[in-house]
Amino acid sequence: MGLNITEKIISAHLLNGEMEPGTEVGLRIDQTLTQDATGTMAYLQFEAMGIDKVQTELSVSYVDHNTLQMGFRNPDDHQYLRTVAAKHGVVFSPAGTGICHQLHLENFAKPGKTLIGSDSHTPTAGGLGMLAMGAGGLSVALAMAGQPYSIPMPQVVKVELTGELTGWASAKDIILKLLQLKTVKGGVGKVFEFAGEGVKSLTVPERAVITNMGAELGATTSIFPSDENTKAFLKVMGREEDWSELIADADATYAEVVEINLSELEPLVAQPHMPDRVVTVKSLAGLKVNQSAIGSCTNSSYSDLKTTALILQDQQLPEGVDLMISPGSKQVLKMLASDGLIANFLDSGARLLECTCGPCIGMGGSPTSAGVSVRTFNRNFEGRSGTQDAQVYLASPQTAAKLALAGEFTDPATWGTPPEKIEFPENVPSIRHLFIFPPENGAEVEIVRGPNIVPLETFSALPDEISSEVRLKVGDDITTDHILPAGAQITALRSNIPAISEYIFSRVDEGFVGRMKASENGIILGGENYGQGSSREHAALGPRHLGVVAVITKSLARIHRANLINFGILPLVLSEKSDYDKLSEGSKLTIDTTSITAGGETVAKADGADIKVKNDLSEKELEIIKAGGLLNYVGKQL
Repeated sequence: MGLNITEKIISAHLLNGEMEPGTEVGLRIDQTLTQDATGTMAYLQFEAMGIDKVQTELSVSYVDHNTLQMGFRNPDDHQYLRTVAAKHGVVFSPAGTGICHQLHLENFAKPGKTLIGSDSHTPTAGGLGMLAMGAGGLSVALAMAGQPYSIPMPQVVKVELTGELTGWASAKDIILKLLQLKTVKGGVGKVFEFAGEGVKSLTVPERAVITNMGAELGATTSIFPSDENTKAFLKVMGREEDWSELIADADATYAEVVEINLSELEPLVAQPHMPDRVVTVKSLAGLKVNQSAIGSCTNSSYSDLKTTALILQDQQLPEGVDLMISPGSKQVLKMLASDGLIANFLDSGARLLECTCGPCIGMGGSPTSAGVSVRTFNRNFEGRSGTQDAQVYLASPQTAAKLALAGEFTDPATWGTPPEKIEFPENVPSIRHLFIFPPENGAEVEIVRGPNIVPLETFSALPDEISSEVRLKVGDDITTDHILPAGAQITALRSNIPAISEYIFSRVDEGFVGRMKASENGIILGGENYGQGSSREHAALGPRHLGVVAVITKSLARIHRANLINFGILPLVLSEKSDYDKLSEGSKLTIDTTSITAGGETVAKADGADIKVKNDLSEKELEIIKAGGLLNYVGKQL
């Protein structure tokens, strides 16, 4: 029986386990990436292991999230990241060079290799044929130390693409269509592998749009074959030697097949406040638009922004509409400048921002109160934009630009001649000289730590009995933005767990932190898909610092589940979902943890009633929790 692409990469990197769906496999990791919002903690964790140099083929530290550098905290973090990278053999990308996923695609991604990154949109590199997965910072730190990365063996879903995009439809509309079909919970435990004749019509930048936003499906990752289009992309990037063909065997099997006819797609948009609330653009005709934002790791490539610039040519934004442009990298910016297209942005009235994440993570560019913002980003969670009551819609660059110029949603049938597919210029400039490559021997490098960089906390082992109360009850689809909001003020505290923990659930329940501080410990009760969204491990670290010992939910998102385990918080699932209604804030719970077995069921005694809870932990994951977290567990092994 033949292998699909995912199975080929996993089998070539398998260190332990069996390739049976749902069973745990340990993978050798070739490359890692971090970004500054998660990186400081990841490198503090790596330092705690006492290893001199990273053990991967390549590790890169990007500064792209918190680049505002207000006060000393962010600059100090960036200085720490630069010096710790030099010390331990990590490539460093300074602030303003670009967004990690766009830069990695352009400069470092290789077909057939494995990559994990402390950012949930690391699957972007799947557009180039990598098995690229988002993970918590501690998992990345351990991979840098040469440890296997363990995941449940995923089911592989074949996404059969037929036809070819026409009119104003774009790659963004492909992934929006898939989200409409499968929802934000439809990818849990799965890899989406793209195949079919339609794949041949998509460039690597277009494929990367799809794999980037595949993270919103809850998927382990998404991946495209490495074919002649991949080879052409690497050639223009000056990296043709990094290419190798990687395609599924003719008799490869899949757990499921989803079919999408590209010829039938039209411009789509995700409505507030979830990426799967997808409707056609024309169905919203007449809705006023206050702001558009084009860029982010999803849609900030040369082709995306050249298309935008051509739409804006000889046009001017209407009064009261803001348009922000965030290039994905300085390479993209240089190509646009060489084409003479920067003037199109400026003359239209658009704002040209730095090559960073920016408004996507609420780092500036917030909409007006209750404002309608059309963004090319990957998430539109409530409050993520920095304005709690903003109405954020997700769309393609073409759609965002056209709606900004109109000042309202319009029918794409009225937009005129659609743009042609963008080709790279003959000479693509390199910006590799802007990366800071580590010295051969970093022994003499001094790591510089600012006062906001707080040493790691040591957590205690799991007690034999948990006796606690539900300190917070929340509903379905709680995201990591709900648990720990983003934005300039809070993100600046990522290297200071005691300080950042003050903001846990601050926009959901202002009294939560106070209740936790007034008690010895606590339990959080959640609904379906608890913890979806970003890979930020601080959404688990902060609660653990406050004394959260267990999270009981109807279901859990993949990366957050892993982060809870990494920091010794017991992730439990209600055996009977209806028991959720029997519990409330203040409900007393007692759990005999000695009775918990891997994959088993146990009883939580709740105010005289018995609530059955289960887990999907492996033996190793249970041992990690009993040890008080992954760092404690690994410390015993090293």
